[in-house]
Amino acid sequence: MRKVQFINDQYYHIYNRGVDERQIFMGKKDHFKFLKNLGDFNNESFYEQRVKSVSESFKKLSFFLKKLPKIVEIVAYSLNPNHYHLILKQLKESGITNFMHKVGTSYTNYFNKKYERSGALFQGPFRAIHIDNNDYLIWLSGYLNGNIEIHGTAKAESYKWSSFRKFLRLEENEIVGDIDIILSQFRNSKEYKNFVRTVIQESRERKDLERYLLEKLKKELRS
Repeated sequence: MRKVQFINDQYYHIYNRGVDERQIFMGKKDHFKFLKNLGDFNNESFYEQRVKSVSESFKKLSFFLKKLPKIVEIVAYSLNPNHYHLILKQLKESGITNFMHKVGTSYTNYFNKKYERSGALFQGPFRAIHIDNNDYLIWLSGYLNGNIEIHGTAKAESYKWSSFRKFLRLEENEIVGDIDIILSQFRNSKEYKNFVRTVIQESRERKDLERYLLEKLKKELRS
């Protein structure tokens, strides 16, 4: 049973990585597919409605033609070569669980068919951490928006596969919902950008320190 219990109107850090740390995004079409899933599955689908008869289902046909209410709010995201991060706010009961199950299953089926493989793509079920205070929410948004640069893969501001460019008002992004929960706590997007750059620098320094200590420990064990 999952330790984290999802509660409506609460925020959560959702993440997962490829099995054996393999790449889960091989090219831009893969990124587009995952992002499309984030948009397509963020609603109460017609198939989840309880339909008592065929005649009743025809009366509800209009559900096919319009978006139903969102089940989660996507605050921020980052798609890295072998893992992803999301900040989600649950809007409907079981919203995060249902949403992530659909996103993960659909993407795995797509990926396995495209690359002629079988079996699990991710390291088990998605992980979740409850974001229980505002400071953590703000910091985590910076960590996600700068994540690709923290790992040394690309420059955060120019990376297409995160929510950072929307936060900087550089492009529209319908997948991400209300970002004012974050930006309203900064004077402007430039101040937020500077905050993210600080998070990137501190996170990289921490990683360098951890790497140094690990190498030092290995040398001591060998001596």
